[in-house]
Amino acid sequence: MFAVEVREHIMIAHSLPRDVFGPAQGMHGATFVVDAAFFTEDIDENGLAIDIGLATSILKDVLAPFNYANLDEMPEFKGKVTTTEFLAREIFRRIAEKIRAGGLGLGGEPVRKLRITLHESHVARGWYEADI
Repeated sequence: MFAVEVREHIMIAHSLPRDVFGPAQGMHGATFVVDAAFFTEDIDENGLAIDIGLATSILKDVLAPFNYANLDEMPEFKGKVTTTEFLAREIFRRIAEKIRAGGLGLGGEPVRKLRITLHESHVARGWYEADI
Protein backbone atom coordinates (compact mmCIF):
# COMPACT_ATOMS: atom_id res chain seq x y z
CA MET A 1 0.00 0.00 0.00
CA PHE A 2 1.18 3.53 -0.82
CA ALA A 3 0.61 6.62 1.30
CA VAL A 4 0.95 10.36 0.93
CA GLU A 5 0.96 12.28 4.20
CA VAL A 6 0.56 16.03 4.59
CA ARG A 7 0.82 18.19 7.69
CA GLU A 8 -0.72 21.37 9.10
CA HIS A 9 -1.37 22.74 12.59
CA ILE A 10 -4.22 24.31 14.54
CA MET A 11 -4.44 26.26 17.76
CA ILE A 12 -7.63 25.71 19.72
CA ALA A 13 -9.18 26.41 23.10
CA HIS A 14 -11.49 23.99 24.90
CA SER A 15 -12.33 22.38 28.20
CA LEU A 16 -12.80 18.71 29.04
CA PRO A 17 -15.51 18.93 31.71
CA ARG A 18 -15.25 15.51 33.33
CA ASP A 19 -13.43 14.49 36.51
CA VAL A 20 -11.23 12.03 34.64
CA PHE A 21 -9.45 14.95 32.95
CA GLY A 22 -8.18 16.54 36.18
CA PRO A 23 -6.78 20.03 35.54
CA ALA A 24 -7.77 19.86 31.85
CA GLN A 25 -11.40 20.24 32.97
CA GLY A 26 -10.88 23.97 32.87
CA MET A 27 -10.49 26.09 29.77
CA HIS A 28 -7.06 25.63 28.19
CA GLY A 29 -5.36 25.99 24.87
CA ALA A 30 -3.72 23.40 22.68
CA THR A 31 -1.64 23.47 19.55
CA PHE A 32 -2.04 20.33 17.47
CA VAL A 33 0.19 19.28 14.62
CA VAL A 34 -2.20 17.43 12.30
CA ASP A 35 -1.06 14.76 9.84
CA ALA A 36 -3.37 13.35 7.18
CA ALA A 37 -2.20 10.13 5.51
CA PHE A 38 -4.01 9.07 2.32
CA PHE A 39 -3.53 5.37 1.47
CA THR A 40 -3.88 3.84 -2.00
CA GLU A 41 -3.40 0.32 -3.32
CA ASP A 42 -1.33 1.50 -6.27
CA ILE A 43 0.18 4.51 -8.02
CA ASP A 44 -1.07 5.98 -11.29
CA GLU A 45 0.68 6.18 -14.68
CA ASN A 46 2.51 9.29 -13.42
CA GLY A 47 3.84 7.45 -10.38
CA LEU A 48 1.49 9.27 -7.99
CA ALA A 49 -0.75 7.91 -5.25
CA ILE A 50 -2.59 11.27 -5.00
CA ASP A 51 -1.87 14.92 -5.73
CA ILE A 52 0.03 16.26 -2.72
CA GLY A 53 -1.10 19.84 -3.44
CA LEU A 54 -4.78 18.91 -3.42
CA ALA A 55 -4.30 16.86 -0.24
CA THR A 56 -2.65 19.87 1.43
CA SER A 57 -5.49 22.16 0.32
CA ILE A 58 -8.15 19.80 1.65
CA LEU A 59 -6.42 19.52 5.02
CA LYS A 60 -6.07 23.31 5.32
CA ASP A 61 -9.72 23.84 4.33
CA VAL A 62 -10.99 21.29 6.85
CA LEU A 63 -8.86 22.69 9.67
CA ALA A 64 -9.69 26.36 9.04
CA PRO A 65 -12.89 26.43 11.19
CA PHE A 66 -10.98 24.95 14.16
CA ASN A 67 -7.98 27.27 14.09
CA TYR A 68 -8.08 29.88 16.87
CA ALA A 69 -11.55 28.65 17.82
CA ASN A 70 -12.99 27.83 21.21
CA LEU A 71 -14.39 24.36 20.54
CA ASP A 72 -16.75 24.74 23.52
CA GLU A 73 -18.53 27.50 21.58
CA MET A 74 -18.93 25.60 18.29
CA PRO A 75 -22.59 24.53 17.96
CA GLU A 76 -21.72 21.16 16.39
CA PHE A 77 -19.70 20.24 19.49
CA LYS A 78 -22.31 21.21 22.10
CA GLY A 79 -22.41 18.46 24.72
CA LYS A 80 -19.35 16.70 23.24
CA VAL A 81 -16.03 16.06 24.94
CA THR A 82 -13.51 17.29 22.38
CA THR A 83 -10.61 14.98 23.19
CA THR A 84 -7.72 14.44 20.81
CA GLU A 85 -9.31 11.17 19.67
CA PHE A 86 -12.69 12.84 19.11
CA LEU A 87 -11.09 15.61 17.04
CA ALA A 88 -9.11 13.12 14.96
CA ARG A 89 -12.33 11.31 14.03
CA GLU A 90 -14.13 14.58 13.26
CA ILE A 91 -11.30 15.76 10.99
CA PHE A 92 -11.33 12.31 9.33
CA ARG A 93 -15.07 12.60 8.70
CA ARG A 94 -14.74 16.02 7.09
CA ILE A 95 -11.80 15.05 4.88
CA ALA A 96 -13.56 11.82 3.82
CA GLU A 97 -16.57 13.91 2.73
CA LYS A 98 -14.32 16.09 0.58
CA ILE A 99 -12.67 13.04 -0.99
CA ARG A 100 -16.06 11.51 -1.80
CA ALA A 101 -17.16 14.84 -3.32
CA GLY A 102 -14.17 14.81 -5.69
CA GLY A 103 -11.87 17.13 -3.75
CA LEU A 104 -8.83 15.14 -4.86
CA GLY A 105 -9.96 15.10 -8.48
CA LEU A 106 -9.81 11.82 -10.31
CA GLY A 107 -6.68 11.03 -8.32
CA GLY A 108 -8.83 10.74 -5.20
CA GLU A 109 -10.74 7.73 -6.42
CA PRO A 110 -8.10 5.18 -5.39
CA VAL A 111 -7.89 6.43 -1.77
CA ARG A 112 -8.87 3.39 0.29
CA LYS A 113 -7.95 4.47 3.79
CA LEU A 114 -7.26 7.66 5.67
CA ARG A 115 -5.39 8.23 8.94
CA ILE A 116 -5.61 11.49 10.87
CA THR A 117 -2.99 11.97 13.58
CA LEU A 118 -3.07 14.81 16.11
CA HIS A 119 0.22 15.43 17.86
CA GLU A 120 -0.43 17.02 21.24
CA SER A 121 3.27 17.32 22.03
CA HIS A 122 6.58 15.69 21.20
CA VAL A 123 5.64 12.76 23.48
CA ALA A 124 1.90 12.26 22.90
CA ARG A 125 -0.36 11.80 19.90
CA GLY A 126 -3.65 10.21 18.98
CA TRP A 127 -5.18 9.17 15.70
CA TYR A 128 -8.22 7.87 13.92
CA GLU A 129 -7.84 5.55 10.94
CA ALA A 130 -10.47 3.83 8.81
CA ASP A 131 -11.36 2.82 5.30
CA ILE A 132 -12.96 5.42 3.07
